[in-house]
Amino acid sequence: MENKTNLEVALKAAVKAGEKILEIYNDPNSDFSVEKKADNSPLTIADKISHTTIQHFLSDTEFPVLSEEGRSIEYPERKDWQNFWIVDPLDGTKEFIKKNGEFTVNIALAKNGKPVLGVIYVPVSKTLYFGNIGLGAFICENVSGEITFDSVLRKSEKLPKPKTTEKYFVVGSRSHMSPETEEYIDALKQKHAEIDIISKGSSLKICMVAEGIADEYPRFGPTMEWDTAAGHAIANAAGKKLWLTDLSEELAYNKENLLNPYFIVK
Repeated sequence: MENKTNLEVALKAAVKAGEKILEIYNDPNSDFSVEKKADNSPLTIADKISHTTIQHFLSDTEFPVLSEEGRSIEYPERKDWQNFWIVDPLDGTKEFIKKNGEFTVNIALAKNGKPVLGVIYVPVSKTLYFGNIGLGAFICENVSGEITFDSVLRKSEKLPKPKTTEKYFVVGSRSHMSPETEEYIDALKQKHAEIDIISKGSSLKICMVAEGIADEYPRFGPTMEWDTAAGHAIANAAGKKLWLTDLSEELAYNKENLLNPYFIVK
């Protein structure tokens, strides 16, 4: 199992950052009509306070941080990083602005280009996903306040959950599917008698596969490394993979270009 201390730090950081985001999200004075990139928008304020909160926790570890808020770190500075955190302080911009609750805090620890530890916290539902290869993957409900690794683990459920139906579930958008995704799902329909589409926001799409609710998630659209790293680690701990679309290998991290290629989670 990955160092328990690192996992505990990531758990605490994600929950505390999520609580800070929730204060802004639930503040009756927050104006969600403000343009999303404006410095005084609720989204921007929440993003920055989450980033600062997570940095406070992770600064106690020995590893550098690659974050969406700190994306300006040049490749020559980070190319030799062997161990590093990958953070998305607030994943799910559209979901945050729509106020549908499907946004997350994502924290991963990567070693030699592979995410080995992942934590995803859903502030609105207070749901926590976490895992690494040695420990496994877990979901814990109603998580808030002061926590420890042991207190969370005691009330967690191991993932994936047993499959209870023959129906084949695919994560995607019901209304805005790309042509590549439509083509991919049409091919799946030739293999499976009944397919249903699950629509989710942010990194929760990967969590649906790790949890066993969905069978796969094809992503034929742009994502960045911080969008997928935490979910990737959790999926791996649940026995799933984030494959390149030709199924030859999994996604790699700390690339010179931080944009991910298209991928399939299954």
